Amino acid sequence: MLSYLTRWVSRGAFQALKGTSSRPQLVKTPHIGNQTLAAAPLPFTGGSPGVRQARALDQERLLQIDWDDGSCSLYPFTWLRDNCQCPHCTLQSAQARSLLFTNLDVHTGMDQVQLMDNKVSITWPDQHSSDFDPDWLKKRCFSSEARQALQEELFLNEREYWDSSLQIPTADFEEVLHDDKAALAWLEALRRIGIVYLRGAPADQGQVARLSQRIGYLRLTFYGHQSFSQEHAENIFKKKRWVNGNRQIEEPKRRDRTETDTPHTWQVQDKPMANNVAYTSGELSMHTDYPALHHPPGVQFLHCVRQADQGGESEVVDGFHMAEQLRREDPEAFNILSSLRVDFTDSGADYCDFRVQSKNHIIDVDSEGRVTRINYNNATRDSVLDVPVHQVQPFYSSLKAFVELLSRPENVFTYRMEPGDLVTFDNWRLLHGRKSYLSRGQNSRHLEGAYLDWDEVMSRLRILRKAVRGDS
Repeated sequence: MLSYLTRWVSRGAFQALKGTSSRPQLVKTPHIGNQTLAAAPLPFTGGSPGVRQARALDQERLLQIDWDDGSCSLYPFTWLRDNCQCPHCTLQSAQARSLLFTNLDVHTGMDQVQLMDNKVSITWPDQHSSDFDPDWLKKRCFSSEARQALQEELFLNEREYWDSSLQIPTADFEEVLHDDKAALAWLEALRRIGIVYLRGAPADQGQVARLSQRIGYLRLTFYGHQSFSQEHAENIFKKKRWVNGNRQIEEPKRRDRTETDTPHTWQVQDKPMANNVAYTSGELSMHTDYPALHHPPGVQFLHCVRQADQGGESEVVDGFHMAEQLRREDPEAFNILSSLRVDFTDSGADYCDFRVQSKNHIIDVDSEGRVTRINYNNATRDSVLDVPVHQVQPFYSSLKAFVELLSRPENVFTYRMEPGDLVTFDNWRLLHGRKSYLSRGQNSRHLEGAYLDWDEVMSRLRILRKAVRGDS
């Protein structure tokens, strides 16, 4: 069921990646309650909306606008004055408010409102005037339907849930790099489904950095390029020595940097004295990356430079889907995992030495109860458990129920990356794992990885959407 994806991308860039099952299909699972926003109508479609009448409701301190389509919108006086679009109140070059809040009368009245040149023109008690375009006002209508529609447009909160029969959206690596329509389709699918597979990248290091330039920039973490991190450690922990009574710093050794030598990427290989369980050849259970940070990376790239001869298959599970399933099957477990803060820790040396500590819910939900992030990595879950003793056993039982859901074969999708394949996925939503593999020293399995934050990804998505579709 990827028909909506094919509408987004030209020349059939998205294809189906064959998994372990035959002809897998996406499973669309609706959100509970009123959390799915796709059915909410946009505030308006087509051309500029017509205003039939605008009048001030002085007692309520509201502006009422009656539209030609028969609908009605209400706007508080204070909000209108706060959002005056004139050059004195808004820095036009930055589209940023220059009106100081200290100068805003939060109890302002309204002297006059009239329709002039297809604009809503307001005169305030201090004789300052504000002009508003009808389409600008209509889009910011305070009705529940309009607010939900605008939030969906801005953040793409609707999700497509899936299970082991997932058909991964697949695109051509070079086309995503050079075609705006393909790049937009990639990012929209990444947001909706949580994972997109790119094929056709060179089987050399540096491709995740190239792909990141399509968005903006990578997120630097404590895990950096291994050869860089060893050198960088020398820069950070310089040996100090005394010369003629004065303390001096020994200059660190320098070396030439290559195009692919960046501290923002990291190499997933079987390494001696590994500082992370991923840098071994063993099996990795389902996890999200970096719950030991209070703000884990939102998006992860993994590029296959070299695959193992035997083993090394990748596994993913839809964490949002599993959280909703847990909410239905075991509400008490869901409530415990979404309310108790669990300690995570990670320490070692890579880009530099580090010792990070966080407290996160296993399942993060927003004020409306919608699942927004999964934070779970059994390897970095701390022995410190900051809960009263009577809550320890319920926590373990709840986590066990969730992990068993994550591990059910009908929920897990398995795939095998080949050199040149690059997978991009939502680290706040998906949990990923790996089967063990046979390590062969220098010729063993090698993936290059990198992180981005959702803020940067969504920024590029909105820019591409405007470029491709003319969305405001």
